[in-house]
Amino acid sequence: MPQTDRVLHGAGLGLRRAQLGPLLSMDQGEVDFLEAAPENWIGVGGRFGKQFRAMAERYPVVLHGLSLDIGGPDPIDTDLVRAVRALMSEINVPLYSEHLTYCAAEGHLYDLLPIPFTEEAVRHVAERVRQVQDIIGQPIALENASYYAQPHTDLSEAQFINAVQRESGCDLLLDVNNIYVNSINHRYDPHAFLDALSLERVRYIHIAGHYDEAPDLKVDTHGADVIDPVWALLAAAYRRLGPVPTLLERDFNLPPLPVLLQEVAHVRALQRDARDSSARALG
Repeated sequence: MPQTDRVLHGAGLGLRRAQLGPLLSMDQGEVDFLEAAPENWIGVGGRFGKQFRAMAERYPVVLHGLSLDIGGPDPIDTDLVRAVRALMSEINVPLYSEHLTYCAAEGHLYDLLPIPFTEEAVRHVAERVRQVQDIIGQPIALENASYYAQPHTDLSEAQFINAVQRESGCDLLLDVNNIYVNSINHRYDPHAFLDALSLERVRYIHIAGHYDEAPDLKVDTHGADVIDPVWALLAAAYRRLGPVPTLLERDFNLPPLPVLLQEVAHVRALQRDARDSSARALG
């Protein structure tokens, strides 16, 4: 099992290679943790490898994968999973997460596609999650995903996510922007959806911006500022969970680091509000 004494807390930021220089130069207290895609760092040496490991010495780093294909028909890439475990051990990583999607069928499809919301799919995914967890040596976290079409449903989306957690023993990476995007695209109440989820095993939260293709179509790009309804959904999650660790995702249209840190500071402000509200409720 990967050994770590690092506990996630506060507000984090995605570790992007294009921003390694500014991240290394920022004051250490600006963020509390970082998130990296393991596929981008496994086996990387040279200048980038040294910079990555320097960041991992300063901050807790969580690994958020892109290609595990937890819901697909192809065999699990156990070589990848073992490489992830090795990286976790090397840089003292407390958590590996992935997307509750599939991304391969006789080869990679280079997209994160929705799994049918069925009992059969629950069993299929849970078996594959247990296989991965046996290699990693601890529970992984799966992220509720954005999607734009759904091939088949016997269960609601929330029922499917809850069932996968229950059957596999995995944790949950709660993405509040994905809830908002899906609520517009599939016409449901995002707060009611949040209330329907089993949140006991949430390890941390994602928040991000998205692209407005049309009033009834939002695209999860991680390429824009977070909007007010998504901030409100994050505050609602804190009311249920308390101020759990939360990461700002920004993958495209990267602004200068100080602009991103303003959004990280807004996460921290909402977390303080949640702590203050909890303290007042306790008298």
